[in-house]
Amino acid sequence: MQHSTSSALVVSGWNRMSYSYSDNTFFSQQLESLIHKVHALVGNAITQNRYIVFGAGSTQVLSAAAYALSLQNTTSQSPTRVVASVPYYTLYKSQLEYFNSEKFKFEGDAYTWKNRSDGSANVIEFVTAPNNPDGRLNEAILGGPNVKTIYDRAYYWPHFTPIPAPADEDLMVFTLSKLTGHAGSRFGWAVIKDETVFNRMVTHMHMNSLGVSKDAQFRAFKLLKAVLEEGTGIFDFAYRTMKTRWETLAATLSTSNRLSLQNINPQYCSFYNEVREFSPAYAWLKCEREEDKDCYAVLKAAKIIGRQGNLFGSEDNYVRLSLIRSKDDFNILIERLQKLVSEEDGTRTM
Repeated sequence: MQHSTSSALVVSGWNRMSYSYSDNTFFSQQLESLIHKVHALVGNAITQNRYIVFGAGSTQVLSAAAYALSLQNTTSQSPTRVVASVPYYTLYKSQLEYFNSEKFKFEGDAYTWKNRSDGSANVIEFVTAPNNPDGRLNEAILGGPNVKTIYDRAYYWPHFTPIPAPADEDLMVFTLSKLTGHAGSRFGWAVIKDETVFNRMVTHMHMNSLGVSKDAQFRAFKLLKAVLEEGTGIFDFAYRTMKTRWETLAATLSTSNRLSLQNINPQYCSFYNEVREFSPAYAWLKCEREEDKDCYAVLKAAKIIGRQGNLFGSEDNYVRLSLIRSKDDFNILIERLQKLVSEEDGTRTM
């Protein structure tokens, strides 16, 4: 709102009509340059001498990454196993099961495969850092020559988490929706070290959709340009907002014996040059009472809508609540949680 002019998008009806750019690629080189600059400003990822792939949000990029890495293991006749540590982002499972590819199969919790003797099995591990839903800076569980790792770094921005150091993994995925909040623009990208993996992901994007819409790329260009012109302004604003929301939520639940929040220890943040608390995008809420086995139903009865724990591979006494909705939505959430907490000493009914 404060930078509505510089971030505005105006496109003539005759402009951007072809599939590709002047260099016969589907990726804007100007936009790629801005992505490098944003990461350099924040210090959250090393992108120099790396390849960049665009996708329709991180959703398409994650699918392309799984496709590309599964092709690296062509000697086995069985599909590549795809795993993630619980609680994991529900899309990993639902997307792979929907596509039902012969190349890969979702096999659940990474911890269950940690001590397996079959070291020859081909595995792809999704590592979400910060994690969705609980905000933790996860690390890889598995290792070995037959394990490939996709780092989902969607929330690795200073308004959600401390940035201990720039990420430098082989394949890292980011998205505009968690950087600026523009989820509807459907723009994400991957930072890749290996040229072969890059080429396979480009092929996937080409066959899937002939690349990302030029309009979406232009929108992302304008937004990232406005971000860079403001310096650290958007990150300072977003961090203050998320920090205040998290503190308000924690204070609301501090007197509750029925509901609890995830606890994450503070870490040093290179962006702010200080040790700081996390300010996650989601509350990973737990119903502590034995009778509250269905935490989603407990909250729904209080007119609070979250996402069930089983969607993340976890138990149903957990629920994910979003803290990145509008200010009005957040205020209503706090009001209804306050009412729920205030009624704890009354009749224990759902």
